[in-house]
Amino acid sequence: MKRYLLLNKANVSLVSNLALQVGSVEKHPSNPLFQETHPWEQRFDNLYGNIVYDSEEGLYKCWYSPFIVAHRTTEMTKQQRLDIPFKAHPDQEMGVCYAESKDGICWSKPEVGRVGYYGKKNNNLVMRSVHGAGIFKDDVEEDPNRRYKMLCQGLQVGFSSNGIEWSPTQKINCELPGDTHNNAIWASSLQKYVGFTRDWHKIDRDLEGAETKTNHRWCRRVARIESEDFLHWSEAKNVLDADCWELQPYAMTVFPYADIYLGLLVIHDQVTDRAWTELAFSEDTVNWERIDSGRAFIGCGESELSYDYGCVYACARPVFLNNEVRFYYGGSDWLHFGWRKGCLALATMRPDGFAGYRQKDTDRSGRLVSNFFLYHGEEILVSADIKPRGFLITRLLDKSGGVVFEKKIAKTITDASVVPGMPHVTGKVQLEFIVSSAHLFSFALNTRK
Repeated sequence: MKRYLLLNKANVSLVSNLALQVGSVEKHPSNPLFQETHPWEQRFDNLYGNIVYDSEEGLYKCWYSPFIVAHRTTEMTKQQRLDIPFKAHPDQEMGVCYAESKDGICWSKPEVGRVGYYGKKNNNLVMRSVHGAGIFKDDVEEDPNRRYKMLCQGLQVGFSSNGIEWSPTQKINCELPGDTHNNAIWASSLQKYVGFTRDWHKIDRDLEGAETKTNHRWCRRVARIESEDFLHWSEAKNVLDADCWELQPYAMTVFPYADIYLGLLVIHDQVTDRAWTELAFSEDTVNWERIDSGRAFIGCGESELSYDYGCVYACARPVFLNNEVRFYYGGSDWLHFGWRKGCLALATMRPDGFAGYRQKDTDRSGRLVSNFFLYHGEEILVSADIKPRGFLITRLLDKSGGVVFEKKIAKTITDASVVPGMPHVTGKVQLEFIVSSAHLFSFALNTRK
């Protein structure tokens, strides 16, 4: 199946009375899925979670990073947490823990017996003195001892055959501090590993040009590195900056989908000290565009001290099921620089519902025309949310703009057939969509028939 996400502007030729808007997620009723429960889970802070569904073992696997030496928030009263300024522990230390689940909802923290904590190994720690670890299972790796890979603060890399027993980390040829959730992927379109980390830069003025109250301000930005072997890396290149000093990119986890790359971009508000997750995309992992900038894709909770009121840090990476996409995230119940309790939480989304087009003026329909694409008579499928009394009209246009086929849909659809296989039609064509009270996400060519 060849899928075209309409959030990718390369797939869109004309838009009228429509605006691109991020889709809706639903927070799972079982949230929080797990919290700080063990003595070595002193503080979750951002969790820095990494989720893999291992189809070979039928397991959801999670690597997360608590502070194992820190002031313990869970021992403070509510009023103390609200009133006392946060102060970091002088010997603060982070570790990497492992959890697993058969259904992705109910999680266990198995004793793996690998790392000592106050002289005992009956814990789920797999590494200690490692900060901001991004971990993934590399399905293209031929060496079984390097099946699991880690990129962490430093910047350093590590390898494992099973995700439990890890080699000592190795420093790579990159001098960025990586003081964030560092993440890497295998980018098949580039045949390279690509890593995403953090860089800092000073600005003399805010990004809108107004004078600042001080001479300099530090601002976070997203940096990119690449490698062919996960050991020797390119120089870092900054790929995503803040829109303004007040709203800074804290971390970005990246994953491939439908011939592009999507980024779950955590934004930290310097004023309110809260953080949430937005959405970005790239065709090449180098040039990034924010989608519906300023609108949260996974937003913070509304009630003070609810499990994700203060911060929402997206895990790497979502899990794709037949009927939904699962976004795991680290939730914090209070502010980023506050005494907060953390957790693993889950938000779900309809398939393909990352971002799509909705009407600006609801009193008149919107119109979108795709760019030309090569057509060989395939069945065409569409995904859209359609409200009661709403509709979506899909028209197949030939290269001269003539209507070859038209169909109207009046209910929510996911990969529903809107154009049957038409073997007599070949060559460059376009799709025209008329949208009323609907959210249009994608179309696809069904190449399996």
